[in-house]
Amino acid sequence: MNSKIIFSIIFMFLLSMCIPKAKSVDVDITTLGAKADEKTDIITALMDAWKQACAAKGASKVIIPKGTYLLGGPVIMAGPCQGTVELVVEGIIKAPTTLKGDTWVSFEHVDQFTMSGGGTFDGQGQAAWGQNDCAKDAKCDAMAYNLRFNYLNKALIHDITSLNSKNFHVNILGCNDITFKSFTVTAPATSLNTDGIHIGRSKGVNIIDTKIGTGDDCISIGDGSQQVHITNVKCGPGHGISIGSLGRYPNEEPVSGIFVEHCILSNTDNGLRIKSWPGMQSGTATDLHFEDITMDNVKNPILIDQMYCPYNQCNHKAASKVKVSNVSFKRITGTSATPLAVQLVCSSGLPCESVELEDVDLKYTGGDGPATSECSNVKPKIAGTFNVAGCEA
Repeated sequence: MNSKIIFSIIFMFLLSMCIPKAKSVDVDITTLGAKADEKTDIITALMDAWKQACAAKGASKVIIPKGTYLLGGPVIMAGPCQGTVELVVEGIIKAPTTLKGDTWVSFEHVDQFTMSGGGTFDGQGQAAWGQNDCAKDAKCDAMAYNLRFNYLNKALIHDITSLNSKNFHVNILGCNDITFKSFTVTAPATSLNTDGIHIGRSKGVNIIDTKIGTGDDCISIGDGSQQVHITNVKCGPGHGISIGSLGRYPNEEPVSGIFVEHCILSNTDNGLRIKSWPGMQSGTATDLHFEDITMDNVKNPILIDQMYCPYNQCNHKAASKVKVSNVSFKRITGTSATPLAVQLVCSSGLPCESVELEDVDLKYTGGDGPATSECSNVKPKIAGTFNVAGCEA
């Protein structure tokens, strides 16, 4: 090796030693005054810790140790950040029993965000559920969602529990590449409007190895959702896994690429559901696939409802303007709590297209005869086992 090469190597080594390395910080909120006494609001300590971590250029952590803490709200942990941030929640965080607005904790405009730790966000929603009349009254007082994830890129949320939210447990909006793994949602069946995870206008959403029991949809998929993969989710109690409702508001974005696989639904009010409002706004939902699903005493196991109109807020006689196409239900087995196990009620103005029913084996748990099926404005392709007579006629 000649002297010039040796000199170059030594120079580059010395130069690398002089370049400052990206610094990371680990901030324990108890070092900033937070107390696990359920009385002292930790909002100031948490926000101070977030600011420190967000400003650091390395891989930083905000740590909430074991214990039970009170966190007022709304709390918005926002980026952009200089490096990556992980929020490690080991303790139980409680919301105030009364909280104004529609948000308790929100994460916004952060890249490569992670939340982990085995901890719990307790929304203390028991008193709020009886006051929630937003489904009937558009001028209702807003109820707080436990967790909002707005405009995140490459996020991972794992080993976290959302408990007794006042409203939706989780709302995902405008995110790209966000994953929930080993996530838990817990609320009683009587908790009104407490969707487990709601997805809207996001691409690349993964919900894996997750358990959801709540008072509304376990997972609801709103307009603009694309490339959503739901795998190995246990749902119940709740209203099932729903696409929609769609077609209620102007300028809704298309829904496409929804894949629900290897899930178990137990004692839910619905199973796999696609719902749109009649006679209102236009939209599309396509490339929707449900495979290897087990039903355990589920009402309405397979349902396309394009006459969805709760509390008579629309014209029942008008056709839905949402086009539903390229839908498959494959290897759906188990028991139905209602005799009508498969009901496909599509729009009379825009009939469903390319709907497949393959290996659907559902047994009615009641004593009024076998499970049946019903199809309107759709001619599904039926293959393999299909023991719910009606739609094949």
